[in-house]
Amino acid sequence: MVHKSPRTFDERKQHPRWMRVLGPGLITGAADDDPSGIATYSQAGAAFGYGQLWTLTLCLPLMIAVQEACARIGSVTGHGLARVTRDHYPRGVLYGAVGLVVVANTLNIGADIAAVGSAIELMIPVPAVLTQTLFTIGVLALEILVGYHRYAKFLKVLALALLAYVATALIVAEPWGEIFRATVIPQLQNTREYWYVIVGILGTTISPYMFFWQAAEEVEERQYATREHIARRTITEIRTDTASGMLVSQVGSWFMMLTTATVLHANGVTNIATSSDAAAALEPLVHTFPNSGELAKIIFAIGVIGMGMLGIPVLAGSASYAVAEAFKWPEGLEKKAQEARGFYGVMVASTVIGLLMTFIGIDPMQGLILAAVVNGIVAVPLIFLIITVSRNKKIMRRFRSGPLSTAMLVTAFVVMLTCACALLQTFFR
Repeated sequence: MVHKSPRTFDERKQHPRWMRVLGPGLITGAADDDPSGIATYSQAGAAFGYGQLWTLTLCLPLMIAVQEACARIGSVTGHGLARVTRDHYPRGVLYGAVGLVVVANTLNIGADIAAVGSAIELMIPVPAVLTQTLFTIGVLALEILVGYHRYAKFLKVLALALLAYVATALIVAEPWGEIFRATVIPQLQNTREYWYVIVGILGTTISPYMFFWQAAEEVEERQYATREHIARRTITEIRTDTASGMLVSQVGSWFMMLTTATVLHANGVTNIATSSDAAAALEPLVHTFPNSGELAKIIFAIGVIGMGMLGIPVLAGSASYAVAEAFKWPEGLEKKAQEARGFYGVMVASTVIGLLMTFIGIDPMQGLILAAVVNGIVAVPLIFLIITVSRNKKIMRRFRSGPLSTAMLVTAFVVMLTCACALLQTFFR
């Protein structure tokens, strides 16, 4: 079940130490800015200006703590989260955890596919149903016939289009004093719309699929080291990798929210209804070119498509790992389809169901934000499970979570539970 990382194993032996350290954490962080994240951060900036920048400052240490715990569980035990839960906890806990991540991931896949189809329409005027279907077939073919880790390294080039948000923020006039205050000082509003977006930000940042994915990736890193008779990644290296990946993710998210706040909210655009609305945030970057609006749409579309092709297999893959571990099926993205039929079957099924969801008329932008909100709610019980496992001395031995890690994990649980309850109370108020 060992797979090659985005750099081949032979190449990894020859690279400098810092390149060997960066692995699953950096990949997971990159996948975190999927189309659902782009839509949620953009809507937050458009609707509330700089008023929700502080949430990203809050999320960074919490997501590092949660992902570090997941990575440590995978590395220490040699098993993913579902397998550890199956071996040490009641079946009800196992099936509940796996069911939550499969449902949340499938909803997220459907929203991402709809968003990619909408993004393609910005460049090619063809029906969304056709683009979504062809895109889904293409992603599944690449996953099964080529292997995710072999093609993902090339698609990361497309994701560089998201650097346009950074460039746009740096070339327009920004009230940096106000921005930095908003980044560290919370600005709260007790409205349904406000808490809906807050829960969405938490859900698209501290996402259930990331928990299962990074633990499984660390398992495969450990198995590779054992097979090749080389030193396993140390806990310090895992922490460095995880912190680096999450930092990269949050810097990108911060610039997305900042840019949409400056370009859209400041000009009276407070609701992003279509991909064209979201793409308008990049127009200041290309305004010196003819048809700058069209160029902004192309840059935005390339970023969404690239992140969709990177993120959707991670969503489907994390669901596959969870189900395969729960039922003791062969697993691994580098296994051939005939060697892991159940694993690939879950991946195909969740992706196809996600595609079918788009046929019932999901609004791409609202669907992406809804998926983020669902993730924010589903993450609450899963973080509680992570706390329980990481603190279990029988499972983690001397590598169980210490006081700082436990405090951060509990804080993540309390924050996400509180925000979910705050959203819920607005429906009954």
